[in-house]
Amino acid sequence: MNRDTTVQDDVISSQSVFGAPCWVSLTARDEAAAEDYYHAVFGWKFRSVPLGDRFRIAYANDVPVAGIAAVASMWQMAVAWTPYFAVSSADDAVARGQERGGTTAVGPIAFPPGRAALLADRDGAVFGIWEGRLISGWESWRRAAPAFVRLHTRDAFDAAMFYGEVLEWASARPGCCEVHYEADEVVLRSEGGIVARIHSGAVEAAPDPTIRPHWQIHFAVPDVEACVAAARAHGGTVVRVGTSHTEVPPTEAVLRDPDGAQFTVTSRRNH
Repeated sequence: MNRDTTVQDDVISSQSVFGAPCWVSLTARDEAAAEDYYHAVFGWKFRSVPLGDRFRIAYANDVPVAGIAAVASMWQMAVAWTPYFAVSSADDAVARGQERGGTTAVGPIAFPPGRAALLADRDGAVFGIWEGRLISGWESWRRAAPAFVRLHTRDAFDAAMFYGEVLEWASARPGCCEVHYEADEVVLRSEGGIVARIHSGAVEAAPDPTIRPHWQIHFAVPDVEACVAAARAHGGTVVRVGTSHTEVPPTEAVLRDPDGAQFTVTSRRNH
């Protein structure tokens, strides 16, 4: 594998942005059904990738937004949206996670041009790691910031320690992500921009999965109400609308697709 950290022929390595969220992906059961739903809600268009017919990339205005992997049944995995973080070495990141009380669900597995793994932190929140070249058009993805990730966890400080050690946040390495503590949140910055937040208050044993520790994917949209209406019309579930009953129109909504994968839509003006 080429471990050059520079940009060559518009290809960016995970080493150049290590520790930062580099992608979001849906693990689905039925690729066609997932495409129909997310096209209705977001207007996404989909293209194939060399990994096979179970893998597709979603685009919004020609900017890559997210991946869909229809492998939930084949790999006996939960249907869910998952953030992926760039790492220099998937093997080393997996080892650091296990040493610090995390678990490995899948991998590392080779997905040319890189390697991926799915892990869970000490409180059970699932996340992915990626070593290798980033998807073509990734710079546009980062500039457009169509997706934002937030960890809802039991203890934000404890979680920041775990992820910091696994993903090499706030390390001495040039280009590492910076960690800041603001009010009751941990804020992660990469190249000066906020790329993730960690929020305390989740309950580890809560029966409601929206309360248990988990990573939540937020998609920036121009019209939250339209997304909510489309989600309802196409078999999805509305978990919560708005952050305040005074918001008219709402600026945020938590939704579930027909298979149960949860995500958030957030107004671009608040993004």
